[in-house]
Amino acid sequence: MRYFIKLAYNGTHYHGWQYQPNASSVQETMNKAFSVILNSEINLMGAGRTDTGVHAKEMYAHFDLETPFDIPNVIHKLNSFLPKDIVIYDIFRVADEAHTRFDATKRTYEYHINTFKDAFLQEQSWYFHQKLNLDLMNEAAKSLLNHTDFQSFSKVNTDVNTFDCSIFEAYWKQENGKLIFTISANRFLRNMVRSIVGTLINIGLHKITLDDFESIIESKNRDKAGFSVPAHGLYLTKIEYDNITK
Repeated sequence: MRYFIKLAYNGTHYHGWQYQPNASSVQETMNKAFSVILNSEINLMGAGRTDTGVHAKEMYAHFDLETPFDIPNVIHKLNSFLPKDIVIYDIFRVADEAHTRFDATKRTYEYHINTFKDAFLQEQSWYFHQKLNLDLMNEAAKSLLNHTDFQSFSKVNTDVNTFDCSIFEAYWKQENGKLIFTISANRFLRNMVRSIVGTLINIGLHKITLDDFESIIESKNRDKAGFSVPAHGLYLTKIEYDNITK
């Protein structure tokens, strides 16, 4: 029997989602907790990877278990057992062939920038005080929807078969002294959102033009794009599925 888990985590103290032999990961931490609580060796498959320091307000993972269990009771036990920076929201049965990674049709990320120094946002938002032209940044962001190849914003030497992504929305908004960039796509490349944000900031600082931005995308060259913004401002906020129901 296959189960989906809906969860969230603060990524500050983890080297990303995926298991690493010599570093703490969300996947490893959860594998241990599930194995103890369910008294069976559990290996979770996540809906995707998040890098070191990146947060997830909504993440999904799945696992298989032949023995039925009391879901509300297990959720309660897991949340008591897990560290305070990981929370389980739900566990539910799905079809045996359902897959959290391959069946996801849309993923949404947010990047948070605080424009004033705040002692309580040091690990949850990137402090950037320089004046930015948000109208230009939104104009550039809108142009992302006209492209599919985003090699220019991908980490180099990555093991992917294609750099094609379908971006559904990309925009900036200003809210209570913060700038929030939202972007949704069917898939993302490694470091893609953080390098897009860094390049859009260069637009906002008038370091590059809208035409330069188009040229950067068409160049398919990471060296042409802007800097990669810090990980602690990035959040995976939503993952959507077409045919997954409780």
